Amino acid sequence: MKQNKPPQVPQVPQKNSETRLVYSSDGSHLKICKKCGEDPCICANSEQYIQAIVPDKTTLKIKLEKNQRGGKLVTVIHELPNNPPYFEDLAKKLKNHCGTGGTFKKEGKAQIELQGDQREKVEAFLSKLNFKMKRSGG
Repeated sequence: MKQNKPPQVPQVPQKNSETRLVYSSDGSHLKICKKCGEDPCICANSEQYIQAIVPDKTTLKIKLEKNQRGGKLVTVIHELPNNPPYFEDLAKKLKNHCGTGGTFKKEGKAQIELQGDQREKVEAFLSKLNFKMKRSGG
């Protein structure tokens, strides 16, 4: 007597969290984060974790650096909250106010760098915006 066996359903491979994409020609690899390797990105600095900036509750640290800069002084505002668009705009306003060059760096820990010793001008400008400030680094 023949027994009826249920038809075999092909098994769909499950996505394993320990595997990673090696090659793809459909362009899906372009969306994968280079730091965490996930799509969508789950890094703490990704755009989905942008913090709203409230100047009264935000403390910015200002320091003066000379290391690895050929003896030139650089004013650095560091330990910024994660909101790159806001601080890019703030860096532009600070450079204009101080009349000097500078940059906003968002790789690693975000910071604003201004050429020269601009601490007094920066503190005056940021106090008008109601930011709290601390001098750090000597």
